[in-house]
Amino acid sequence: MAIQSTITLNNGTVIPQVGLGVFQTPDGDTTVKAVTAALEAGYRHIDTARIYGNEESVGEGIRRSGVPRGDIFLTTKLWNDDIRAHRAKDAFVESLDRLGVDYVDLYLIHWPADGWRQAWSDMQEIYAAGRAKAIGVSNFQRHHLEELLKDSDVTPAADQIESSPQFANQELVDFAHGLGIAVEAWSPLGGTGGTLLADPRLAEIGAKYGKSPAQVVIRWHIQRGVVVLPKSTHAERIRQNFDVFDFNLAAADMAAVSALETGRRNGADPDDFDF
Repeated sequence: MAIQSTITLNNGTVIPQVGLGVFQTPDGDTTVKAVTAALEAGYRHIDTARIYGNEESVGEGIRRSGVPRGDIFLTTKLWNDDIRAHRAKDAFVESLDRLGVDYVDLYLIHWPADGWRQAWSDMQEIYAAGRAKAIGVSNFQRHHLEELLKDSDVTPAADQIESSPQFANQELVDFAHGLGIAVEAWSPLGGTGGTLLADPRLAEIGAKYGKSPAQVVIRWHIQRGVVVLPKSTHAERIRQNFDVFDFNLAAADMAAVSALETGRRNGADPDDFDF
């Protein structure tokens, strides 16, 4: 089996470049089975969040897999209500309890909700205590990152943002990379209800490599130097999404995937969200 690719974060922590996302994966058996299937398929990176409501099941899936905790890169996120209530430290401990772990590999501010500056300060204490191996942000635009860095000695290890061939968000990707901040892509395959994977151009490119449209898109993210978090609850799809380390897209095919850009988001705008 081809070796999976990794990225070294700005504090030396190594993150596997393809992770299983569990957004909208219901708590209970569905999530437990998805996590277990992913770890059995070779994934070593699971991305959850408080608001997903499935941290307990993620923890259970990890335990059931038999894969040692130290071999797994686990991310969770601080939700907006907890940011606004200035309860980052309590919320973090609650997440650890639900996950049944004594540390996470990456803890993220989920959205730039009011109070995020205090949250970032609290997260630096969590990081200093070693209970999060790295800390970062999610859905931060360039101006949020600039504002954070004016007041902080700690540069976020990652910014998890919406990015897909239809909405590459490339300026933000390049800006973050220029600061040494890793970029993680959510909705990497165009998002729930999206049309991306039905695009015949992706099938055409995939045919050259014996790969599916989803595998082509995941490979495109990898070659852009982005961490990619495809979500699925189907064991076979989970395996397929990971079977992306044995081919390289040629430059012309990379450009063809990038040409699918529409400039339209599938998810909420970080400068205008109401949750």
